[in-house]
Amino acid sequence: MITAADIESRLAGLDEIGNGPDGFSRLSWTLAEAAARAWFEQQAERLGLAVERDRAGNLWACPPVPAPWRAVGSHLDTVAGGGRYDGALGVACAFAVAGELEAPVAVLSFADEEGARFNTPTFGSRALVGRLDAAEVLTRVDAEGTTMAAAMRDAGLAPEGLAEASAGLGRLRSFLEIHIDQSRELDEAGLPVGIVTGLAGRLRVAVEIRGEADHAGTTRRGERRDAMAAAARLIVAAEDLAPGSDFVVTPTRLLVEPNALSTIAGEVRLWLDARAPAVAAVDDWLRSLTDAATRIAAERRVEIALATASRSPGTPFDEGIRRALRDGVESLGLPGREMVCFAGHDAGVLAERIPAGMLLVRNPTGVSHSPRENVDVADAAVAANALAAAWESLG
Repeated sequence: MITAADIESRLAGLDEIGNGPDGFSRLSWTLAEAAARAWFEQQAERLGLAVERDRAGNLWACPPVPAPWRAVGSHLDTVAGGGRYDGALGVACAFAVAGELEAPVAVLSFADEEGARFNTPTFGSRALVGRLDAAEVLTRVDAEGTTMAAAMRDAGLAPEGLAEASAGLGRLRSFLEIHIDQSRELDEAGLPVGIVTGLAGRLRVAVEIRGEADHAGTTRRGERRDAMAAAARLIVAAEDLAPGSDFVVTPTRLLVEPNALSTIAGEVRLWLDARAPAVAAVDDWLRSLTDAATRIAAERRVEIALATASRSPGTPFDEGIRRALRDGVESLGLPGREMVCFAGHDAGVLAERIPAGMLLVRNPTGVSHSPRENVDVADAAVAANALAAAWESLG
């Protein structure tokens, strides 16, 4: 039986890595990430698993039997100022599962899942499934002007081999991920663990608004072509058009020109993120938002252009794996609650190509990407034991 003490002892080994006054910061291709890699190697060595790092920087702890393997894992990187559990909990649980089962288990830690340094979320898993534009991402720069190619090279990787990372996918039969719940759904239900049916449909819209920069004091209201005022109205419309409580819209980024204290904004670039269980609802929302943009543009005498920056139809998880996980949870005397996850995860990326599934662990705060995220490690032990109970029927 996997105990909370087992998982806690593993997590404790990460507590000093990248931990500062504002939370954890283990960004990709940094010294903190290298220290986390050393922790991963130690965990694998204790279980007799051989460690490999693939072309994308993904860490593999491989059992001593020929591939393909069933694998469990998550990620060790964080956002800047993140919490203790997002990602790391899943890797700690994966090693606990591998230590519990007699069957061969591979443990994976995906590189750069958060994408915080180069805006490359789910980098390692997308590289593994061949859904990464290697030439483009390697030219991206961080806040200090370092390219991803240079950062990877400094971390001991050969960036020119990134496109070859997808060759490793054939070594996997299936993939399971345990992750902190990034909502309060499980806490409100009074349950320690939930089975994810799939990831929500998602749309990211890039908006460009062109008006005319002018003096903030001397320009009469009727003469203004204020791009910022138009952006504010579009943001409100985007939220008002969202149907129901399970449809979420977020204005995530705003760039303003000339961004001066005494000047009317002449240009605004804005990004909107919309998510819903079914992507059809998101598509309907975009059509309504386009109509609203046309109306706002006419009223405010500006030009508004909307473009789809990215779109995901949502990713259902394998039914056989979901059934096995339900059985595993119920074998512990708990209801096998199913839920849709509105965040992106490595398991969702792999589910496009191989059988995959997820368990979420209760987070009483509902907060994630923050030091305020919280987990009772006893709940994590429930998830790990449920996964271990399901292992023989996972396929």
